[in-house]
Amino acid sequence: MSSKVVNESSMFYMDFCPNCSNILHLDEYMGEVRHKCQVCPYFSPIKNVTLASRSFYKLKEIDSVLGGKAAWENVDSIDVVCNSCNHGRAYFLQVQTRSADEPMTVFYKCCNCGNRWRE
Repeated sequence: MSSKVVNESSMFYMDFCPNCSNILHLDEYMGEVRHKCQVCPYFSPIKNVTLASRSFYKLKEIDSVLGGKAAWENVDSIDVVCNSCNHGRAYFLQVQTRSADEPMTVFYKCCNCGNRWRE
């Protein structure tokens, strides 16, 4: 039998492989849910369990959040080194992304390669 570490506050537990002591992962094989070791061939079936998964929304592209491609049309450029191509100039755009008492976020776009980063 595999050993277990139990956290009673959340009823979360981890099973460990009795052969090599690595963490056992959940696996679904031919309609059966089981614990499976990813290092050695050990596996152990689990009865009365259903696997569920979460899906996440696709994050928006940064250009659409900033106002689309038109947001970069009338911006100024500044002397700053691109970390991708080492070009010495980039466009910049300041946006208030957090609360009003926090500083504005500066977004940069390299004039040479189009690499984007923020500060």
